[in-house]
Amino acid sequence: MENNTKKMLFFDIDGTLITEGSHILPISAREALKNVQQQGHLIFINTGRTYFNIPDYIQSIGFDGYVCGCGTYIRLHDQVLLSHTIPHETCVEIVSVLRDCNVSAMFEGTDGLFFDYTRPAFGDLARIQARFGGETFQISQSWDRPDLVFDKLVIWRDSRCDFDTFYRYITKDFTYIDRGDGFGEIVPKGFSKASGIRFLQDHLNISLDQCYAFGDSANDLPMLEYVIHSVAMGNSIDGLAEKTEYVTTHIEQDGIANALRHYGIIQ
Repeated sequence: MENNTKKMLFFDIDGTLITEGSHILPISAREALKNVQQQGHLIFINTGRTYFNIPDYIQSIGFDGYVCGCGTYIRLHDQVLLSHTIPHETCVEIVSVLRDCNVSAMFEGTDGLFFDYTRPAFGDLARIQARFGGETFQISQSWDRPDLVFDKLVIWRDSRCDFDTFYRYITKDFTYIDRGDGFGEIVPKGFSKASGIRFLQDHLNISLDQCYAFGDSANDLPMLEYVIHSVAMGNSIDGLAEKTEYVTTHIEQDGIANALRHYGIIQ
């Protein structure tokens, strides 16, 4: 029998729970999430980030679980329910194609990030690489390590790369999510933020009409289109609001709390 009263709520991180760039978590959002749990409902992170990259101040909220890496990793409390890693041989092949096509990329694993230290990094990639401290940092590794495996990747394209050739190759077995401004997120086919919700529905026997999703960007679209109760933040990318059930206020204008009040989940 389905659990007809317990709700599951899924929250993106960047631009939904925390502000872009400054990474501020509004106090109203933290208090609202605690209130949701006090009502007996379940709250989950649903993010493109891999698990190691969930900050402590997010984990300290006490989420019931995590859907990470666009559905490639699912955790309920302290139990890992699903963890999908791209086979080593495929990872090595992706490295070769990226280098042949001169495409800048970063690989994301459950435990760390992987960078190409054979070529200079620019822009956002350079900033991320600097932030994680270079190859000596524990969670920063080289593309050329002999046991290379990862869960997903992101790429940056510009006029110097052969993006068309790379795109034809990668979309045979992967979903390409255009995040705008030359930035793309790449996930194995069959995995998405929506597949993560579906997995937890089956595991916990909770119906779709008891699932809520909150997001602001292109990689949130699968989960926002999958659930009945979908919320676009007031600061969402253009075109997202039209595809959701409800548009709340800006993240810094109590967007999460206001949406939860709209649905009567909190007072």
